[in-house]
Amino acid sequence: MPPKSILITGCSSGIGLDAAKTLQTRGWRVFATCRAEADCKRLRDEGLESFRLDYDDADSLKAAVAEVAARTGGTLDALFNNGAFAIPCAYEDLTRDAFRAILETNLIGYHDLTSRVLPMMRAQGHGRIVNNSSVLGMVGYRWRTAYVATKFALEGITDVLRLELRGTTIHPILIAPGPITTKFRDNSALRFKRWVKWESSAHRAQYAEVLARFEASTGPDRFELPASAVTNKLIHALESPRPKARYYVTVPTHIMGIARRVLPVRALDWVLAGGKGR
Repeated sequence: MPPKSILITGCSSGIGLDAAKTLQTRGWRVFATCRAEADCKRLRDEGLESFRLDYDDADSLKAAVAEVAARTGGTLDALFNNGAFAIPCAYEDLTRDAFRAILETNLIGYHDLTSRVLPMMRAQGHGRIVNNSSVLGMVGYRWRTAYVATKFALEGITDVLRLELRGTTIHPILIAPGPITTKFRDNSALRFKRWVKWESSAHRAQYAEVLARFEASTGPDRFELPASAVTNKLIHALESPRPKARYYVTVPTHIMGIARRVLPVRALDWVLAGGKGR
């Protein structure tokens, strides 16, 4: 029997890279994709099958799926939609172009890629589609408008897909990490500097503090877990005969999953605001 195959996005570092290396050691055939060809070459040098895939580039999605089909003879057992970014800023400072850019990567690209691999899964009669969501797919948080919008939408879209595929052996699954040790914050700082005109904002004093924290080496956040914590949940989602619809990873995710169900809106807002205001 040939090994099971999986296509993973966002493998240049962090969650995607850890998942790719771990699954390969477990006998999976891993297609570890990255946006930049230089990162793909580095992964190939490390023994992974890697080629370019950019959620913002429909041609690259088409080419990546065709590459998988050519290498496997037209099959794919699993897809892990993982690549994403954030633009931390106040709602009023999120420009139309910035909002459109993050939607293209974090949401529309996921939809496009998933739609392209579904015919292979239908033809072979099985598959797993795992979407990497967030604790911010369950609750909102200040200065995370764009990221929250994409993750809330991803949760809903995956719910719909699960209903549409009910009765088949194709399983759409959500993983909801919280704070994970990755380059996500560094990348967020770059996006902030690119998209946010913070010096002319009503929030400029707070932004200055945020930039200072970005530039300071403060170590891991409280409750932060390594990327392997996500991989452990991914393994269960891929290999269990009865995968869960959702997997929570960190303590904050478990807490918020409960809080949004049991707390009144004002009480939840108070918690998310750090006990400030009313």
